[in-house]
Amino acid sequence: MKINATLPEKGRDLRLDLFRGVANWAIFLDHIPDNVVNWITTRNYGFSDAADLFVFISGYTASFVYARMMLERGFIVGATRLTKRVWQLYVAHVILFVIYIVSIGYVAQRYSDPEIINEFNVAGLVDSAVETLRQGLLLKFKPVNLDVLPLYIVLMGLFPPVLWMMLRRPGLTMLASIALWLAARHFGWNFAAYPAGTWYFNPYCWQVLFVFGSWCALGGARKSMAIINAPFTLYFCIGYLVLALVMTMAGKFPDFGNMFPHWLYSTFNPNDKTNLAPYRFVHFVVIVILVIRFVPKDWEGLQWRMFDPLIVCGQQSLAVFCVGVFLSFVGHFELMMSSGSLFAQIFVSVTGIAIMTIVAYYISWSKRQDKPIAKPVPKPAATSNPD
Repeated sequence: MKINATLPEKGRDLRLDLFRGVANWAIFLDHIPDNVVNWITTRNYGFSDAADLFVFISGYTASFVYARMMLERGFIVGATRLTKRVWQLYVAHVILFVIYIVSIGYVAQRYSDPEIINEFNVAGLVDSAVETLRQGLLLKFKPVNLDVLPLYIVLMGLFPPVLWMMLRRPGLTMLASIALWLAARHFGWNFAAYPAGTWYFNPYCWQVLFVFGSWCALGGARKSMAIINAPFTLYFCIGYLVLALVMTMAGKFPDFGNMFPHWLYSTFNPNDKTNLAPYRFVHFVVIVILVIRFVPKDWEGLQWRMFDPLIVCGQQSLAVFCVGVFLSFVGHFELMMSSGSLFAQIFVSVTGIAIMTIVAYYISWSKRQDKPIAKPVPKPAATSNPD
């Protein structure tokens, strides 16, 4: 079958690292309840948030990294490299899962606070520890805030045939992804969770963001530049961002929400995150359009030193994400045990981000040490001219 996708240019796209770093910091802040600092994250000013950004960039980078390999070395090699990445993600999840539940159990026992076990959804470990752990290894049991990584594992695990089709029929693959998303919303399809309920991030729905990232990476964005740069598109994007801001604020402040007709308010509130509401997906597409339009790959601002911490955190995304999830629990517990004052909230937030950044810089430095030192090229011997 003919290849119809356009492969991305070689070379690192720092925009991906920058925004992945933003997503990691935002996820950490958003996971700490009663924290004034998380008001700086995007979830407070529109329908989509850092989770949407994380999933989109994951799909984009997966295509960026593995598409060329699949074309040059065949489907089997590309699929096995993707499977290797899935295994790395799964191992990271298991390690984080064990550390997380042990920490929660220790804190509950040490401070005689059994309620924290219920708050973080690990009560099943008390009554049925072996079965709960087994279900955790199967990704069905997830403590609070450990939902994103299992979603990422599932999407990457199912990605090889999707990538094969995306390289050959990108438009059709994107349409099929949209159809699956809408069908899942209509028929209520979702993965079962343990001990009851369904996944917080419905993989049947959230796959559309992952595939959308792949579609953008493999030429979809480039082929749509005429639409992206059209004046009407800009006006629509600005108008939609204003609508998203107003409706999000209406949901957060009841008195403000009462100013709007019920049909309008109820259309957007509560924000359906589990099944990725259409208005949420459109909001994220609008943000992608504006970034493509105003932040090109060669934007000079990407070299500003002020963005270095974010870019490095984006480059070491998996480790930073795992550290951030654990630190969000530590921060939440610290605020519970302290006064929860404004100073405490700022201190916990800044300290957590600083630790995540230090981890990212250390891993980057460590990886550089593993590379062999380039030997200097010997200079040619000087020749003497005979008299």
